[in-house]
Amino acid sequence: MKLTKHQFLTRVRRLPAGVLLAFGIRQAWAALFGGLMLVGIIVTTYIHLPWLSQYDWLFLWAIFIQLMMLVTKLEKPHEVLTILLFHLVGLGMELFKTSSAIGSWSYPGDAFFKVGNVPLFSGFMYAAVGSYIARSWRVMQLSFTNYPPRIWTVLLAVAIYVNFFTHHYVYDFRYFLFAALVVLYGRSHVEYVINTRTRRMPLLVGLVLIAFFIWVAENIGTFTKIWLYPSQVQQWHVVGLEKLGSWLLLMVISFIMIDILYAVRAKLSRAHS
Repeated sequence: MKLTKHQFLTRVRRLPAGVLLAFGIRQAWAALFGGLMLVGIIVTTYIHLPWLSQYDWLFLWAIFIQLMMLVTKLEKPHEVLTILLFHLVGLGMELFKTSSAIGSWSYPGDAFFKVGNVPLFSGFMYAAVGSYIARSWRVMQLSFTNYPPRIWTVLLAVAIYVNFFTHHYVYDFRYFLFAALVVLYGRSHVEYVINTRTRRMPLLVGLVLIAFFIWVAENIGTFTKIWLYPSQVQQWHVVGLEKLGSWLLLMVISFIMIDILYAVRAKLSRAHS
């Protein structure tokens, strides 16, 4: 039987390779903000731009991306508000972590647009994570099963953020936080739509995969010397895999913030209907 073009393409999309390709394309589209930020980092590293420092060009580039995505409706105004909030959350941690008393990492270049030791573009790197999660919600049509009570997820997010600060002075509770993450989300699955078909995976697997790709992006950032850890100042090396845990926890904060946003919007929508 001769297949029509539509039937042929439908069958191809249902093949494992076709599904994987479609999944990758949608993920890349959802990560547009972060991808464009990486492009900016690479371009400004290898092409000298006049008048401003690299960090300042990256700051202006990040603002341009954000405005472009808002004007073209690639991001919704309520999503930008949440992304801005995560931007401020990240900036607060940056100010603490780069202080002379802590020195977890540093920015070797100079900048006009900065607060303390932190160039303002850095907050947009956190915003890129929030943008990816918010866009994934729409692009992948995400839904969840066996999702834990939101009061517990909020408490987890607060505990994670507090631990990023307090572990420098008292015990590091991250392993307890990992355990809490497994307890809360161990039975949860995320459902997403690829080629009109709903698929699912354990939510924890999805979160770990996201943390891995953030770790890859971080290695690009340190390789181009946008920021450096103390052990990389003399000679660059790959960021240790233990940082995956830190990115996982930080990304969970963003995920919970955006989940709360969607829950509140859904509740308000029901109230007005």
